[in-house]
Amino acid sequence: MTESRTALVTGSAGFIGFWLSRVLLDAGFEVVGLDSMSDYYDVGLKQARLDELSGRDGFVQHTAKVEDAEAVRAIFDDHRPDVVVHLAGQAGVRHSLKAPRDYVDANLVGTFNIMEGTREFGCQHLLMASTSSVYGANTEMPYREADKVDTQMSFYAATKKANEAMAHSYAHLHNIPTTMFRFFTVYGPWGRPDMAPYLFTSAILKGEAINVYNHGDMKRDFTYVADLVEAIRLLIDAVPEKDAGDSGSPVAPYRIVNIGNAAPVKLGDFIAAIEAATGKTATRNLMDIQPGDVPATWADTSLLSSLTGFTPSTPIENGVQNYVDWFRDYYGAA
Repeated sequence: MTESRTALVTGSAGFIGFWLSRVLLDAGFEVVGLDSMSDYYDVGLKQARLDELSGRDGFVQHTAKVEDAEAVRAIFDDHRPDVVVHLAGQAGVRHSLKAPRDYVDANLVGTFNIMEGTREFGCQHLLMASTSSVYGANTEMPYREADKVDTQMSFYAATKKANEAMAHSYAHLHNIPTTMFRFFTVYGPWGRPDMAPYLFTSAILKGEAINVYNHGDMKRDFTYVADLVEAIRLLIDAVPEKDAGDSGSPVAPYRIVNIGNAAPVKLGDFIAAIEAATGKTATRNLMDIQPGDVPATWADTSLLSSLTGFTPSTPIENGVQNYVDWFRDYYGAA
C-alpha cells in the first residue's frame, strides 16, 4: 500500500539512491531526495541521474549535506516522511585510508542527524545502508546476519558497524522500526566511476591494462542494482517488530538484512564477462591485495527471501552486458 506515502531518500543522486527513487516513484510514492552533490566522484554523473528524475511527478530534490543538522531537520519538518531510506554517506574502502574524517562526518554525524529527524518527527519505518564489509575478517561463509561482526578491516566498515549499533539504540530508546541493509558489491548501469566495473570496462575499451588485486584470487557476491532496489522496495513493508526472532532484537523493533546475489563470482569470471560484453581482451596487471580489502564475500539471503519472497538472481553475464551497453551509450565509448 503506497497511496499518499512519502519517502525521504538520502543519497538520491547516488547510484543506488537514483535507482531506488525511480522504483519508488513507479510504485506510487512521493519521493523527497536529499544529496550533497559532493565531488567524491564526477558531479556530472550525479546531475545526469537527477535530470532523469527531475521531470517525474512526485519527486522533489534538496541539495544539502546530511551532516548539516539544521538542513536535515528542515527537510523532515517540511515533508514529514512516512518512510526514510538513508543511503547517503561516504563510500569506498580505499578512500577511507586517505580521508578517514570524511567518514566520521558523513557516516557518523550524518546518520545521527537522520536518526534525530525520525525521533523528532516520527516515521513508519527507517531503513539504512550498511555493508558486507562489516563482516571483516570472518571466514565462515555464506555470511549470515546473526554472525558475530567484530573484526572490521577498514575504517569505512567500522563506521558502518557503528551505524548499526547507533540505529539499534534509537530503535530501542524511541521505538523507531529500523531495518539495516548489508549490501554486497552492487553494480549496473549508472554505476560509480570509482568501482571495478567502470575501471575495468573503461580500461578494456581503451586497450589499457587493468589492475587485478590479490593476483585475481578474489570472489565477490556481485549484486545487480535493479535486484537490490527491488529488495529494498519490498522490505519497506516488512516492518520489524521487537523480538521478531530472525536477525532482530529482543529489545527493539530492529532487523539486519543481507541483500546479495547469494552466488560469489571469481574476479576472473567477472572480467571475462566484461571481455565478452565488450568484445575485447583485457591485459591484466596482477597486484597484491590492498589494505582493507577482503578476499571473498558471500551473502546468505534466506532472511530476505522469507521476508519478501524475493531473491536477487540476475546472472552476471546479463548484468554486465546491461552495464557495458549503458557505459557505451553514456560515455560514447566504442
